[in-house]
Amino acid sequence: MARIVLRNPRREVTIDAPKRVKVVLRELDLDPDAVLVIRGEDLLTREDVIGSDDDIEIRPVISGGAVGTHTKCRRCGGRGVIELRRHNAAFCKECFLHFFREQVKRAVEHEQMLDRTDRVLVAVSGGKDSLALWDVLIELGYDTTGYHIVLWTDEEYAPESLRYTQAFADERGVKLIVCDIREELGFTIPELPKTTGRPTCGACGLTKRHQISKAAYDLGFDVVAIGHNLDDEAAVLLGNVLRWDTDYLARQAPVLPATDEGFVKKVKPLFRLSERETAAYAFLKKIDYQVEECPLVAGNTQLKYKAALDLLERDAPGTKAAFYLTFLDRAKPAIAKPEMHPCPACGMPTPGETCAFCKMTQVHIKRKR
Repeated sequence: MARIVLRNPRREVTIDAPKRVKVVLRELDLDPDAVLVIRGEDLLTREDVIGSDDDIEIRPVISGGAVGTHTKCRRCGGRGVIELRRHNAAFCKECFLHFFREQVKRAVEHEQMLDRTDRVLVAVSGGKDSLALWDVLIELGYDTTGYHIVLWTDEEYAPESLRYTQAFADERGVKLIVCDIREELGFTIPELPKTTGRPTCGACGLTKRHQISKAAYDLGFDVVAIGHNLDDEAAVLLGNVLRWDTDYLARQAPVLPATDEGFVKKVKPLFRLSERETAAYAFLKKIDYQVEECPLVAGNTQLKYKAALDLLERDAPGTKAAFYLTFLDRAKPAIAKPEMHPCPACGMPTPGETCAFCKMTQVHIKRKR
């Protein structure tokens, strides 16, 4: 019997073995395109065999791809450990890490995201995407500082997120700036929906964007780097298109340039890489990250958009990339950008009379009294 540990939520099952990975996933009703299958320090492909004495971890990711026949590395011919269906390829560990770095380098250079002289503030949550981004930017030689926001989404989850982030910074000897919103702003994320009526994830995202942008401006950084991947960007685009929200569509891009109104340039170097690819990179680089999701994420609309795109990607690999990259190439240039001016309350740029963050906090303060 083989022991299978499933994550998020954590549970254990035993199965008859030996069996191929693809058979086990089918029996457990798991989508092979949405998980990493791990034995010790190795990733397993769908064609690998699970032995009777194996301890296996099945770690969820939102999306990605796998293919049952390409088990040899496309680059060197060695044993493949990760299959990327949209590229019709598999890679060994070293060649996949090379592929990942090259995708980031291509994004940075083609979109003119970073210069070697830039001071880069990397937004890090303790999850796979942000820590993978910070890791690869360090490897590529950029001058980076991490920025972590303690959001107090949960009394256990928030300190755990900080622990992963701090451990990453300490291991690499890089600087980490920590912002505790309970100390700096006087509220926590779970309070905001009760007083403002905003959805939890909307209030959280708004707070994070404001704090990161303000910190970058106040501390004199040249660029903010965030770990949004292809799945994130495609899901946001789908939501914006369904609502035809032209203000948001105009601002959705891998690079948001700096403005005279005080907005620091913001870049997304992972926009060509899927969520599964960033998870595989983090695992293969032995980056210890927070696997469990935020306890407040249930009902998040963006996750529903991701699920819808996953269904399309499963039958037509490359759908997400085509959707998002074609938007950038053909549609986005035709959408007018909104005019920006400083918010009278906080000084950060906004297309409205007062920025959305200040409106939200003003309502919160008024209704909390």
